[in-house]
Amino acid sequence: MRYLSSKLLFLRLNLTSISMKDLLVKINAEIETFKTEAESLTEKGIKAAGARARKSTLELEKLLKEFRKVSIEESKK
Repeated sequence: MRYLSSKLLFLRLNLTSISMKDLLVKINAEIETFKTEAESLTEKGIKAAGARARKSTLELEKLLKEFRKVSIEESKK
């Protein structure tokens, strides 16, 4: 039982660090999406790009909240 709990703890710690890296990749990709859509809206006047840019900001909000949560967990280690 002791071995199992230490192995689960190890897996959880590894998942957290992987999660942090994955979050950074997702955040950067979403920022690029937002930039592209916002530029399409402002420079080309494509109204649908505005909706996609707003949707992107909602996704960024979720990802940044998750980043904050994971960051706080890792700082407690």
